[in-house]
Amino acid sequence: MKNKAPNLKSEQEEREYWEKTDSADIVDWSKAQRVIFPNLKPSTTSISIRLPDSLLAHIKHAANKRDIPYQSLIKLWLSEKVASVFEAREANPKQPRATDCTANHS
Repeated sequence: MKNKAPNLKSEQEEREYWEKTDSADIVDWSKAQRVIFPNLKPSTTSISIRLPDSLLAHIKHAANKRDIPYQSLIKLWLSEKVASVFEAREANPKQPRATDCTANHS
């Protein structure tokens, strides 16, 4: 039988406890189940990038044709590209990493 976690009085006590305690001593991770929280929004960070005017014009044109904000289209395209890079890397782990970001940007 696993140990029980103590009743802690504050978040600070809980933080300190879990910093020093291995959860495997308390939780039977073999019985863990994956869950999905569909209503959680991923945290986001605002960034600033410089793009050539012509590239931004092409992106805005493509977004306008799809009737979505251009920033949303940029996020979509970035997400798709990152996913494809990771999928390619998993399929061929010996592929050099330098090729990940040097593809044709047309």
